Amino acid sequence: MSGTRRRFFQDAAAFGAGLFGLSEALRAGTPGNIAQSPHENERARHHSPYGSYGPHQAQSKAAMRDHALSMVTPDVPDLPHEMDGGVKVFHLVGEPVKRKIAPYKTIDAWGYNGSCPGPTIQVQQGDRVRVVFENRLPESTSLHWHGLEIPIEQDGVPYISQKPVAPGEKYVYEFTVHQEGSFFYHAHSAMQEMMGQIGFFVAHPERDYKPPVDHDYGLILQEWAILPSNTVPNTAAMEFNWLTFNGVSAPMTTPLLARLGSRVRLRILNLGMDHHPVHLHGHQFVVTGTEGGRAPESTWCPMNTVLVGVAQVRVVEFEANYTGAWMIHCHLPHHMMNSMMDLMGDRQIQTADQTERKAMGQMESLARSVPFQHVHPSPVASNAESVPGFPQDAFMEMGMDEVVEKPETYGLPKNWSAGMMGMMTMVRVLPDKEYEAIMSKKRAVGPLAQDEHHHES
Repeated sequence: MSGTRRRFFQDAAAFGAGLFGLSEALRAGTPGNIAQSPHENERARHHSPYGSYGPHQAQSKAAMRDHALSMVTPDVPDLPHEMDGGVKVFHLVGEPVKRKIAPYKTIDAWGYNGSCPGPTIQVQQGDRVRVVFENRLPESTSLHWHGLEIPIEQDGVPYISQKPVAPGEKYVYEFTVHQEGSFFYHAHSAMQEMMGQIGFFVAHPERDYKPPVDHDYGLILQEWAILPSNTVPNTAAMEFNWLTFNGVSAPMTTPLLARLGSRVRLRILNLGMDHHPVHLHGHQFVVTGTEGGRAPESTWCPMNTVLVGVAQVRVVEFEANYTGAWMIHCHLPHHMMNSMMDLMGDRQIQTADQTERKAMGQMESLARSVPFQHVHPSPVASNAESVPGFPQDAFMEMGMDEVVEKPETYGLPKNWSAGMMGMMTMVRVLPDKEYEAIMSKKRAVGPLAQDEHHHES
């Protein structure tokens, strides 16, 4: 390149930088409280899932953070660590766990550190990590770090990268996390996976993602085949009657809280036998990442339902613009309900001769045996009993608000729990006053006892 041509580009670059600096200076000098027109105010209410429409949104609280925002995994604890020099050391124990998946249903699962799913491991990109694993299961096992690029000796595949960890033995995994993203760990044995052995492994980036978020939540999707009057999952089954988010089935799932106007990230992990189309009500989101890391912004497109395949993670982000309790759930119809077989019998067989009187009798009998509090069904037509196929959803509206009460459910409408079943929870978008009231209740209660899952004695 000639000297003249080189100087031309240098001068052009300097001129462009000067214009950019001038525009930034003008923007910085613009008062932040200039009155907006009604049109501008209305436009400010409608955010794009990609980020804000205007510069006023650049004042997000997340943008003022100088540290990574930790992910919250409702109903599942984080795994603490200690430092050994420059190494983060985690202690993970594989063991049998009793897990309460519904107020009236406790199962015998396998998990880690008394939790099913296992506790969430959170690190920073670039961390050196050591996991001291102890096997308290009745059979050999191993740990696979799904999606992580690590030495083959740490990959956790029995007989290929390591010997299986025998009952009572320990094994040390150690590696440097050079990636960022939403990964997970699980037993590398198919049936042990179906017994519940999975947990999040989140590597936060060296520099925060853009646009930054104010809330970061994780959801683990699991399926269970549990025969009536049994507590042990049938891991050989191909059909499932209990569906859970983070080890619990609605309405026991904990609502996700979001301040009105905030940006929310949801990391959705699926390790079961079925793919799940996960749908969010009332908002549009963009898929910003997978189990492989952050997705290029050029791939983002607005949607409200994302298919989360087996062994996949889908990370979605959205602007929480509309107040309310917005449901998020798998949209497969049979995944939006809990098993009633071990409580009421198979309703399909009874549909032909089911009457309102008979159904009410079943509901009242059921309410005496499990913690349902509201057994008043929604109205049915006077000729309903003569309509082929009746009943379908009638007589199923049985609530248990008080039994599943927690700070996150404060202020929900009466009998809200009657509409919550299976693989679902809700995103509660709250104005500042209501949001702070619930957060105050959470602080007053303190860390809730994890009575829904505990070590097998």
